[in-house]
Amino acid sequence: MITIIRIIAGEKGIGNTKRILDLANDTRSTAKGSIVFIDNDEQYMFELHREIRFIVASEYSIDGPKMFFGFISGLAAQDFDLEYVFIDGFTKIVDHPLDTLEALFEKLEAFAQKRGLNLVFSINHGAEGLPEFMKKYID
Repeated sequence: MITIIRIIAGEKGIGNTKRILDLANDTRSTAKGSIVFIDNDEQYMFELHREIRFIVASEYSIDGPKMFFGFISGLAAQDFDLEYVFIDGFTKIVDHPLDTLEALFEKLEAFAQKRGLNLVFSINHGAEGLPEFMKKYID
């Protein structure tokens, strides 16, 4: 079972995307609700099981933490059964320095707790260099 927020962190090229894709596909067998996978482009669309909803974030012009939070809120509002959201390449999508995102993660954690939602992020950044507030979420 995934806890509310989980971060898969590691330098680019070490398999973060493969880990999050495998996790999303594996979760499908135990999830009771809907699963969404968000990526910045369509590159991995066909790596996911067809029951997992794939969203190309670049089509929605997400340009910061507030808009990202609104996007996640909108997903949850349109699907009351939403249980898991996997976000690959989070830093490309939110397009803000990681050390400026503490308030976003606080809001996401409270929102996910209230909704029973599990959020899994892949971040191309070494775990040791992540801001302190993110370290509690590292997988």
